[in-house]
Amino acid sequence: PVPPPYMPESIPLRSKQPPKQNLRPDKASLDFDDWDEHDASMPSDLRPELGGHRAPLLGAHAKDEDDGLDDGISRSTHHFHERDPQTQAKFETRRKYTYAAITLALSLVSFTVQTETAVYIQHQLKWEKPYCMLYMTHGSWIVLYPVCLLFLRLQSWSQPFPVFWRRHTQLLRQIALTVEHQTLHPTPRQQQNSPVRYMLKMTAFITCALTLAGGSWYVAVNLTTASDLTAIYNCSAFFAYAFSIPILHEKVQTSKVVAVAIAIAGVFIVAYGDTSPAKHGSKSGGGAGGDKAPPSHEAENRASGNLVIGVGSVLYGFYEVLYKRLACPPEGASPNKGVIFANMFGSLIGAFTLSVLWIPLPVLHYMGWEEFALPRGQQASMMAISVLANATFSGSFLVLISLTSPVLSSVAALLTIFIVAIVDQLLPPPLNSPLTPAAIVGGMLIIGAFLLLSWATYKEMDEERRHKLEESPSEMED
Repeated sequence: PVPPPYMPESIPLRSKQPPKQNLRPDKASLDFDDWDEHDASMPSDLRPELGGHRAPLLGAHAKDEDDGLDDGISRSTHHFHERDPQTQAKFETRRKYTYAAITLALSLVSFTVQTETAVYIQHQLKWEKPYCMLYMTHGSWIVLYPVCLLFLRLQSWSQPFPVFWRRHTQLLRQIALTVEHQTLHPTPRQQQNSPVRYMLKMTAFITCALTLAGGSWYVAVNLTTASDLTAIYNCSAFFAYAFSIPILHEKVQTSKVVAVAIAIAGVFIVAYGDTSPAKHGSKSGGGAGGDKAPPSHEAENRASGNLVIGVGSVLYGFYEVLYKRLACPPEGASPNKGVIFANMFGSLIGAFTLSVLWIPLPVLHYMGWEEFALPRGQQASMMAISVLANATFSGSFLVLISLTSPVLSSVAALLTIFIVAIVDQLLPPPLNSPLTPAAIVGGMLIIGAFLLLSWATYKEMDEERRHKLEESPSEMED
């Protein structure tokens, strides 16, 4: 027989290797206490984990900077699969309504202050510069985002400012993309485009609609009676609901229709139930009504004034729905994102007003329609309070629309009519006025309508979130 070829002993034949041992024996045959953690043969999955054994060698601090990028922008949402969809939907809806309740309280207080000071400025101090007041009021919205940014910075004071600012700008960019494309998860192609152009166009469009709506109130205030102004202007809640159906695809619900009708009926009772018209404020800074309001027979052209404020009421309802459709994060976004972006968009409206809408001021002055003059002395101090109060209300109102709906926000604003009547009762003479039965009855109707609408909206939001969680849990944010 032919002898096998010579093979050095240092190179073992593959066929002569002993069979491999089972590196992962059954748990029953493995005694964990016998393993020595320093033994090289110990399986890696049984070794105790060290704090940073998986950290990158270079840039180890990068993870610390990127963790928690944006209050929920990149958090894992795996727990949605572990929770019952109905329970999770109730939790998310309750959290959003908690934010909305805080915002509502702030908006009611600030709007009441704005109404009282605006009426005092126009009727007692005799400073009546409609467009100048509108310009200063809307221009004051520019402070909303800096104040919001200050609160966010105080909450993250321990972070280095460059890290905080980088995260915040990334957050704003992602929210703007979700607003532009109305989806919580923009595609990679959509994320490549900057949302700045879209935001600038929407700011100009929505600000023009807001300015026309606010300007109509100032035009009508000297043409019609305060009662007509109050009643017609606050019908914007109805038009907000009417526009929500085709634009926001909101369902027609009997409970909502009844609630809006009851609220408007309450406004009419307050407006026409007393000999002196009730005070009410414009969302653009003005105020009308009260004991010092001009008598009804002094209205120069009541029919024209009612027509103008009727158009303004329609425009206000349209503006609120337009803002919800074009400048709010889509349904399912976390409430903190809605709060941050609403304040930023409010500041964009203020910046557009200050930089562009000053142009009518010299035109009105030259034409002799409104002589330009800044408030002085007590007028200036009261105007500063009124403007800051309106900025606070406007920021809260934008947040409220973003978190709930334009219809609920409009009806909520009607509550200030009753609150102002109560405040007038508590003011010292000669500013006080008694609380009348018409104000009480109308106020109770408005409160009842608001509670009914709140319950219907809450149930609708809860149901929508539950359906979305059942269909696609990944579509909901943490």
